[in-house]
Amino acid sequence: MVVTYYLISALYILVCLVLLLVILLQQGKGDMAAAFGGGSSQSAFGARAGATVLSKATAILAVLFMASALGLAILGVRGPGSLMRGTPGPTPAPKTTSPAVPAAPATPPPAAATGPTGATSPAPAPTAATGPTGSAAPTGTQK
Repeated sequence: MVVTYYLISALYILVCLVLLLVILLQQGKGDMAAAFGGGSSQSAFGARAGATVLSKATAILAVLFMASALGLAILGVRGPGSLMRGTPGPTPAPKTTSPAVPAAPATPPPAAATGPTGATSPAPAPTAATGPTGSAAPTGTQK
């Protein structure tokens, strides 16, 4: 497929250059006065002359030009090709399930203690100096 695209492209460029040369080599039909009825012209664009080699070459090259342009347009829809054509794509990563987030503990937060003014303040956290009940732990010797 790629070889066909480049082959038609090369043919297209060659036909364009030769068609340009053939058109430039042709002799003109006459001046403007002959084109619009002045002089001895038989028709609107001058007398009909026999087909020369250059006019036949122009017609053939024009057909080749249009056919190669159409062929390039058809092949150009899909593009010339790709280096990656025919190779498999990347495999998708396996889906992993994330571990479930543990639920919050069912224990309620500690109750707030009320002060002498009636305002609430959070309960004190147990420290090393106090026991779990909040009383002071014995330090030193017992009496």
